[in-house]
Amino acid sequence: MERLEREYARLCAAAGAAPQEAVLRSLRELPGPRGRLDLAGHSLSLQTRCPGPAVPGAAPCEEGALRGRAPADLLKLLFQGNNLRTEGAEALGKLLRQNKSIRSLTLEWNSLGLWEEGFSFFCQGLRANNCLQQLDLRNNQINHQGAGELAMALTQNASLQELDLRWNNIGLLGGRALLNCLHSNKTLKRLELAGNNVPGDILKAVEQALDHNQDREAILSEAQNQVNILSKEVLSLKDEKNKQFMDFVDTVDKQKEEKARSERTSAARVSQLQEALDEQYSIMNSLKTKLQMTEAALALSEQKVHNLGELLNAMKQEQNSVAECHFKQLQQQKQESADREGKLLHDLSAADEKNLLLRNQVDELERKCKVQQDQLFQVKQDLTSTTAELKLRAVQAEERLEMEKRRFKQSLEDVESLRVKEVDRMTQHMEASEHSMQNRIQRLEAIRISLEEELSQVKAAALSERGQAEEELMKVRSQARLEEQQRLEHLKEKLRLMTESRDEAQNCCLKQKEMVAEAQAKAKQLSLYADGLRRRLDELQQDLDSKEEEKVAELNKVKVELQEQIGHLEAERAAQDGLREKIAALERQLKALSSNHREVLLDKEGEISLLLEKLRMKEAEISRMREEEAQRASFLQNAIMVYVQGSALGAHSSRR
Repeated sequence: MERLEREYARLCAAAGAAPQEAVLRSLRELPGPRGRLDLAGHSLSLQTRCPGPAVPGAAPCEEGALRGRAPADLLKLLFQGNNLRTEGAEALGKLLRQNKSIRSLTLEWNSLGLWEEGFSFFCQGLRANNCLQQLDLRNNQINHQGAGELAMALTQNASLQELDLRWNNIGLLGGRALLNCLHSNKTLKRLELAGNNVPGDILKAVEQALDHNQDREAILSEAQNQVNILSKEVLSLKDEKNKQFMDFVDTVDKQKEEKARSERTSAARVSQLQEALDEQYSIMNSLKTKLQMTEAALALSEQKVHNLGELLNAMKQEQNSVAECHFKQLQQQKQESADREGKLLHDLSAADEKNLLLRNQVDELERKCKVQQDQLFQVKQDLTSTTAELKLRAVQAEERLEMEKRRFKQSLEDVESLRVKEVDRMTQHMEASEHSMQNRIQRLEAIRISLEEELSQVKAAALSERGQAEEELMKVRSQARLEEQQRLEHLKEKLRLMTESRDEAQNCCLKQKEMVAEAQAKAKQLSLYADGLRRRLDELQQDLDSKEEEKVAELNKVKVELQEQIGHLEAERAAQDGLREKIAALERQLKALSSNHREVLLDKEGEISLLLEKLRMKEAEISRMREEEAQRASFLQNAIMVYVQGSALGAHSSRR
């Protein structure tokens, strides 16, 4: 750094001042660690300021010093506690306008905010600078006006990433100005405002804006990486396309040569084919006769197809008649089952009448027992239990009868569904067979057309193709015979399936008849069971007369036991009243707790809604930034593709 020392000595001599040893020592140590020039704490006079990027004093020194010619490794300047004034601030502003290498500038403890004109000039230099990334302005007595100047500079500065403004006097207005500038500044990622009397809400808004800038920087770096990758891929694709283009040109040349050879050989071949065509005219007459024979064979096959269609219609009519017979039989079976069901209902009504008579008899017995109130109390209980048992058994018998009815109805429905399915299946089979016959006719028509085309092609074929045409004709005839045989076998198989389905329907009808017979047998068993119940009732009446005397003594004992139980029940009732009061108190406490819990939940839901709204705004901003970056990347990719295509076309034209 001898050049810097000589320049500094020349400028100091021109200003009439002696160079300072501290400045010379700092210049000799350049480049320092990490390319930094440290002049912190040096007592610099007004005439002897450091040169170039470290000339905060007199303007003449700065004008003739480095002024944008700082060494490339000078990245950081430290001016801590140098008591810079208006001239120093102006010199720093000029330095920031012209210098392109300084990345970090520390101006702590210099009271730059006291000199409004010089600080304004410094902010103008910061506005024009595009390389400075870190700026330290701690303890510089910057007020809200200086903060406004700094905010105006930050709106146009696109390189500063960290700004330290701690322990100044920015206040509310300065904080708002810095917050407003962050809406247009997208590069600042760190802003320290502690000790500036800035309200907390503004500090939070500043933090949010800085977080937004950090996210944007991350997205931009990712997009830049993708652009670099795409550019590399485009270069590789360009090289590959050039290689492919050269290979394509070589292949085109080879194809041209091969085409010339093939044209010469084809001309010779055409002359040979013309001679062969003359020979084929004699063969055509014989082929025409064979064609007439094939047409006659096709007419015979069409006649056979017509006969098979008539046979198919006859089969359809026969199937319809069989289906109608099945339907009539099922209707008769339904009528018979309805008659049997009516008989069963009639038997059931008779059983109900008998049960009603039995109940009337029981009521008469109860009236007799009421006359002898205390003596026949136990007898009433036995009688009521007997009647309940009779009712339960009658209900069970009714339920069994109802179950049998439902099962019989279900079986009838199953038979009907099976019949419908069988009819549908038969119709589907008939439609499929008709469709297959139509397809066969179409195939035969296609074969006829193909034979005509082959006949037209045979005119240009050789003698060997004659034998092949005859063999193909024989194959077609044999195939037609085989397909007709297969169709007949298929129709026979369908007829066999129809007979099997008819046998299955008859078996189902027999099973239904057996089920009806079983239901009638069960109804007879129920009638016998009702007769047994009548006999049992007579026996119980006899037992009732014999037990009347025994029940009188037992009735007295029951009265005493009932009185004791009533006393116990009253005591339990009093205990239950106490428990009800305790339960009511607990319910009131539970209601109070639930209301408190509901209020807390409402507060939490409000906070959650606010946080969700903030998150939604943040996500919308991030999505907008991503769309902008994707649009820029697409523009860049389109431009690169246009450039690659243009370069490929230029290379091709230059090669020609």
